Amino acid sequence: MSQWIKILALGAVLSLAGCSGAKTPDLSEKSIAELQAMMSDGQLSSVQLVEYYQARIARYDQGEKGLNSIIVVNPDALDIARQLDQERAQEGSRGPLHGIPVLLKDNIDTADKMPNTAGSLLLKDNLPKRDAPLVAKLRAAGAVILGKANLSEWANFRAHPSSSGWSAVGGQVRNPYQEGANPCGSSGGSAVAVAADLVVVSVGTETDGSLTCPAAINGIVTIKPTLNLISQGGIIPIAHSQDTAGPMARTVADAALLLESMTDSTVNYSSALQKDGLNGKRIGVVRNLMGYDQNLDNTFDAELKALQAQGAELVDSCDIATVGQFSEQEFTVLLSEFKAGINAYLEQADLPEVNNLKALVEGNKQLADKELVHFGQELFEYALQAPALTDSAYIQAQEGARRLAGKEGIDAALDRCDVDLLIAPTVGPAWQTDYERGDQFEGSASSPAAVAGYPHITVPMGYVEGLPVGISFFSGANTESLLIGAAYSYEQATHHRTAPTLEWITSAAETE
Repeated sequence: MSQWIKILALGAVLSLAGCSGAKTPDLSEKSIAELQAMMSDGQLSSVQLVEYYQARIARYDQGEKGLNSIIVVNPDALDIARQLDQERAQEGSRGPLHGIPVLLKDNIDTADKMPNTAGSLLLKDNLPKRDAPLVAKLRAAGAVILGKANLSEWANFRAHPSSSGWSAVGGQVRNPYQEGANPCGSSGGSAVAVAADLVVVSVGTETDGSLTCPAAINGIVTIKPTLNLISQGGIIPIAHSQDTAGPMARTVADAALLLESMTDSTVNYSSALQKDGLNGKRIGVVRNLMGYDQNLDNTFDAELKALQAQGAELVDSCDIATVGQFSEQEFTVLLSEFKAGINAYLEQADLPEVNNLKALVEGNKQLADKELVHFGQELFEYALQAPALTDSAYIQAQEGARRLAGKEGIDAALDRCDVDLLIAPTVGPAWQTDYERGDQFEGSASSPAAVAGYPHITVPMGYVEGLPVGISFFSGANTESLLIGAAYSYEQATHHRTAPTLEWITSAAETE
């Protein structure tokens, strides 16, 4: 982690001693509803809650053996919390997020003292003048923006191969469940911070798997929503055909609450939190999104009984016929849309030395000893040569990828099997971080929903060799309520998640 970021983060934490002057109750692993009840009863203040998380960040996230999940702590977080406490006392609560700390992935614009870096040293001075729309909504809901989360640099769209969770600004994010295990990416910092109880909830982003993979591998919940349910504005882009922000939480209920606060939708997603959300649902088991890890498959197959016990009717081998057929088109789309999107973002940013993609490529070369130390920038270079958005090659690729993943993929499987939703294992357990070999992905369930722009939820379903794994629920466009109901019902019936012990961080700190 760069020294200037460390100073800002640690300075905010060290200034906390004795701030609240009141005894803080046990806050470990508390949900939004539990924290709101404590604040309503006068047992807890938002200031105390911010202090609690900032102290845990200093204890478990910083230092050579820390989790490195957070790039910067908001230096104004305590002041914001004090203002919200005063408002609660005088005017009452704004709602479920009033006074609740939220962490943002460091590719989301905030108009404050925190730069938006995408993990790159080239953007260390990128201080946006406006909040991203989703951030404005969170502030209006009363959330405290606690800080910015580390990520795979440029949301894992710079090099091939690469290792998830590393950025030149933040260093390597570490999986809290096992020393040396990878957190997956690119929203690894957002996932790890929630898993390790460094924040209540966080916001990540996904183009293809960057919410669902780190959530599953770090034992938490995420909701990748339907494309454009959450505004893409103010988020450093990869591809507008697939990019979306999404909530990351320890429970389905908290993820649903955070989703509500970030969208323009009038849908009350919390109303879908029913324990009978699986009862009477027909569910297709997508076998051709499996088969890459026998232990994972065995764990998944054992969980099918839990779904049936909650009243679900399973249709086995409800495969997506087009799996593997849209990868080439997707890659063309990502390259073309990244070139157009990043140029547009940089043109409006106050960064005269890096105002387009070509300047980024040159800037990385000039900082090669820091930026290119582990892997290159092949994807940047490919994108420079990608077709324009007006080119027929791009247009055909975009139409083909969306059709194959959506109408002829997920939609066709739902219709053929006459089911409400589909399930599969999310991704295999975490691999060991290895800069030479890069990420050791064997398979995942992310691509069909990501390319189609459809919603996808992952929930903890147990452990494989001591590492968390998740189960995926996905369906057609705008089926968030259906999926939330099913995921909540499964979660409440199984309660698979257990908190990481963080013993390896504790022992490392004690020997320093």
